[in-house]
Amino acid sequence: MARILLGVSGSIAAYKALEFVRLATAAGHVLRVVQTPSSRRFVGEASFAALTGAPVLVSEFEHDPARGAFPGQAPAAHEPLSHLALVGNADVFLIAPASANTIAKLANGLADNLLSSCALAAPCPVVLAPAMNNRMYEHPAVRANLQTLSERGTRVLEPGVGRLASEGEEGVGRLTEPAELLAACEAALSGSAAAPSGAQAAAAADAYGGRAGDGPSARGGWRSLRVLVTAGGTREPIDSVRFVGNSSSGRMGFALAQAAHARGAEVSLVAANVALSHPPGIVCHEVVTAAELEEACELEFPSCDVLLMAAAVADFRPSAPHATKIRKSGRARLELELEPTADVLAGLASHRREDQTLVGFAAEQGERAIARGCEKLTAKGLDAVVVNDISREDIGFDVDANEVTILTAARDRDGGGGAQIGRLHVPRASKAQVAEAILDAVEGLRASR
Repeated sequence: MARILLGVSGSIAAYKALEFVRLATAAGHVLRVVQTPSSRRFVGEASFAALTGAPVLVSEFEHDPARGAFPGQAPAAHEPLSHLALVGNADVFLIAPASANTIAKLANGLADNLLSSCALAAPCPVVLAPAMNNRMYEHPAVRANLQTLSERGTRVLEPGVGRLASEGEEGVGRLTEPAELLAACEAALSGSAAAPSGAQAAAAADAYGGRAGDGPSARGGWRSLRVLVTAGGTREPIDSVRFVGNSSSGRMGFALAQAAHARGAEVSLVAANVALSHPPGIVCHEVVTAAELEEACELEFPSCDVLLMAAAVADFRPSAPHATKIRKSGRARLELELEPTADVLAGLASHRREDQTLVGFAAEQGERAIARGCEKLTAKGLDAVVVNDISREDIGFDVDANEVTILTAARDRDGGGGAQIGRLHVPRASKAQVAEAILDAVEGLRASR
């Protein structure tokens, strides 16, 4: 059981905070809630008070009947300062939703309401979940503020992509779902950077040969790294209008690129047929076919330190695509002859530098999914392979969530013993959280060298 302080700022997504409280209390945690004045326009104090069983505060000048205590905790003998007592008693401080205005205040150290005062005084982990229109979220000022907070130790969650509050608006900016907010809080409590539990974080540390929390990001090493990410799915032309393709949306690759950028890396993104907005601060190369993706990667690969090959590259292409549209009239059937495309990842791995870290992705299904991932890891000489099950509709292609198993190769640099394969399961979570777990794995691999 943990004591969670929930800060709610002015966003229509505040209604999701009620569901978070319900889930957190059902999981055995106890909560206190602080609200900004504008948040009350969306959800009132009475709703949070009813679900938490504790008074809700908006101003540090109002009386707190619980004197800073959480449910089940003895109140202080004196009348404490609310912004000090609440965070002093909390194990984790979650700000969800975090509006652009609140994010700007926190990044600049302002403390003009109870929520921002609590954030400035918090000795516990702080988890921030932005929620706003995509144009606001993608504004350079907001991105800079989030990066500032992340660099100072705040755990910033990537918002979801989809329908937004304004009618007809879609894009990035949706508040992280309540279950994922709870997973992020529990991860912060365990000392993990992403969704996996404390036990999983320890297992990851063992598998990767390092200690949890120890690695490039803990030492600021991501700032010296160049990261190459591929995303989306290639399209191989049949004729001038038709193609052979797949269902990859590019969300996983984009989440990886954004997470690496947030950690301070210099990121290049090769995007194959992705409809998402380009992440700010990241160099993006748009491609269509497997051959174009291979060409772009060949140009970027020599200078990169980490390759995250998340794109779904076609294994086959029509051997003789038509230059114009194939007409249906007069045809009883159409037969296509396919030929294999180049194995882009294997080609890159064949001339890798010793200090580069290569991560492949395997979209598999069936009982042998992990075994096939292990085969890919070994055969292509990779450092890690991320395996996900494409037979499930709630994860993988074209959805916001994923559940993966990260396979890692702890290679014997002296050449006597091959590779031992580590295995870490990352339960279903947002692709942003899965991306953080993958980057943690990269840190562990690089730290163990």
